[in-house]
Amino acid sequence: MKWSARLPVITIMIISWSIALFEYILHVPANRIGFKNYGGPFSLVELKVIQEVITLAVFVGFSLLFFKTVTFRLNHLIGFFFVIHGVYFIFKE
Repeated sequence: MKWSARLPVITIMIISWSIALFEYILHVPANRIGFKNYGGPFSLVELKVIQEVITLAVFVGFSLLFFKTVTFRLNHLIGFFFVIHGVYFIFKE
């Protein structure tokens, strides 16, 4: 990304951590609300799987949108296929 080429590393780190902080601010209440012990419908394992799938989806979208040189190949799609099946087995009764 050309706009970030001239920025100092510390600025890139602050931008990156600001994005991560926003993500964590959303994760904590979502996990508390969603956990079975607090009246939510999910176990700890299910919450972690949901978190990882969301993170993976956001990463893929962000990569495709901002890093035009990144290409996804067949092995990436196969990996996503297995992740989706992993989610299926985690939530299977």
